[in-house]
Amino acid sequence: MSDILRLDQQLCFALHAASRAIIAAYQPLLEALNVTYPQYLVLLTLWEEDGARVSRIGERLFLDSATLTPLLKRLEKRGLVQRKRSAQDERVVQIFLTTSGKRLKRKALDVANGIFCRMQLPLTEVARLREELKGLTRTLHASNG
Repeated sequence: MSDILRLDQQLCFALHAASRAIIAAYQPLLEALNVTYPQYLVLLTLWEEDGARVSRIGERLFLDSATLTPLLKRLEKRGLVQRKRSAQDERVVQIFLTTSGKRLKRKALDVANGIFCRMQLPLTEVARLREELKGLTRTLHASNG
């Protein structure tokens, strides 16, 4: 069998395993916020861009509306976000943080600090790895596009 077909030689598997491991590392940290990892990603997006369109959130998180809509509904049910139709175009739905959703941002600093501790990597290495992965994502999206 060719070495190129060995599981341990596959970049896709290394990324898959790393993704599962980092999400698992986030789980206990996110319990303090009482949100799931995908909900946390939505909140991160809104803390940067409160009032973002659903389509914009989907673009940022690489999620389709069938996946994103239930996430947003659960966050709304928890009182962390509010969905509003645009006054200019009622087909457009914007997502706004509630006061509770905005307050949660302070607690989220503990999540960010906790994950850096769990990774046991220098911040410069974390930044380098993040930029390489972002570059790979851009390249693959462009070639699939």
